[in-house]
Amino acid sequence: MKSLAKSRIRAAAAAAATVALGCTALAVVPSPASAAGGPLAVQYRTSASGSTADQSEPWLKVRNTGSAAVQLSTVKVRYYFKGEAAGDAYRFACSWAVKGCANITGTFGTLASPTATADRYLEIGFTAGAGSLAPGADTGDMQLRFYRSSWQPLLQSDDYSFDGSRTAYGDWSKVTAQLGGATVWGEAPGGNGPTDPTDPTDPTDPTDPPEGAPTLFDDFNYSSHSDPGIAAHGWSVRSNSGGPGVPGATWAPENVTFATQSGNSVMNLATSTAGSGESTKQTEILTQSMKFRNGTYAARVKFNDAPVSGPDGDHLVQTFFTINDLKAPMADDYAEYDFEYLPNGGWGESGNILYTTSWETYRPDPWEAVNAHTESRQSYAGWHDLVVTIDNSAITYYIDGRLFGTHGAAYLPERGMSINFNQWLIDLAGQTSTTPRSYDQQVDYVLHVKDQVLTPAQVNARVSAYRAAGTTFQDTVPAG
Repeated sequence: MKSLAKSRIRAAAAAAATVALGCTALAVVPSPASAAGGPLAVQYRTSASGSTADQSEPWLKVRNTGSAAVQLSTVKVRYYFKGEAAGDAYRFACSWAVKGCANITGTFGTLASPTATADRYLEIGFTAGAGSLAPGADTGDMQLRFYRSSWQPLLQSDDYSFDGSRTAYGDWSKVTAQLGGATVWGEAPGGNGPTDPTDPTDPTDPTDPPEGAPTLFDDFNYSSHSDPGIAAHGWSVRSNSGGPGVPGATWAPENVTFATQSGNSVMNLATSTAGSGESTKQTEILTQSMKFRNGTYAARVKFNDAPVSGPDGDHLVQTFFTINDLKAPMADDYAEYDFEYLPNGGWGESGNILYTTSWETYRPDPWEAVNAHTESRQSYAGWHDLVVTIDNSAITYYIDGRLFGTHGAAYLPERGMSINFNQWLIDLAGQTSTTPRSYDQQVDYVLHVKDQVLTPAQVNARVSAYRAAGTTFQDTVPAG
């Protein structure tokens, strides 16, 4: 079972290539803001200010300048740009937002009257979960980005709505806003009133997968680890002994708790130690059934670099993964697909690192592994949208809407798996103090759609639809 697989030492991990996910922004002085009348105003800044960039990063705020509350679900904001080439596809992602990325949508459309600086637009919308804006209030940060699906560089300096000098928020009339279909802010490129273009289309998602596919969705809306709904919904909070992790550690169900944050129920996994195996308490929750195979897996997870209390430095692993049991050493029907974040290093690493790993099989003694992994050595503290898709040709990992790694057909699963979250300690060598300390990992939701490959944008739309409908749990995935 999983405990055996996770007890491995990843000796080859340090030799893999790093995937760099950052982008460079230039520090410049913001130019004066433009103003326009109406009940809404849009403020803009960019965190990718170069004339060319790997991705465009329009960060936006919508402000209510009127005297009545505004439902954000009636608001549309458009950012106009010039496509790099005919037929180019673009992808949208939300890195972080005060209103929650799950409550923000992004679609692309083409202009009826192209100009020298714009032939397309990104339209930002809001789900019902975004709520309303009181007079004088704003949405707060919406840290948005978009990029070419080929990941080729894009030229921003010829984009109508772009201004690389705006590195601080200010009113910006080259981004338009509509309220209930009427333009109330900004000016579109010449000959293109915001109501003129055709309805938005997303070239990256030309056809939404059909509804009705077998799906697991859980918003983790429970009262405690002993809530009978957890078992009724197919989950098990681990209490049995065994690996992975520090010898002598226990798995503590009581350290899996639930709370409400920003209107959503959030699951917390707490792991603690006082420097000995006997004092170490690790946490895990997993599905009781191994019925999940091809399709899309997604979760919103908060990783943490620092402990909630006590000294830092432990070799901690924070995870979201799928797995089945190893029936025999090097069995070819074993499968495992991991997101694993090490905030303080471990497995030969000295600093924070995130792995995605696809497993074909392994032998525990003597150690031999057949896997592929992608890694990034940087901090991932904070909330992240994690997506892995499995079809008949590849396993593809995304973080915050951005492609992170792709692993080939040799690592595809031969049978079903469970879905797991856990937080555990590799060893006690990272911090040798006997002072008690505790670490948290949080989970907002989990989604699996059987036999369908969804884009990260489609995942966000599915989750938003569940929440708008008040659905906190659904499992239509057949057993076996």
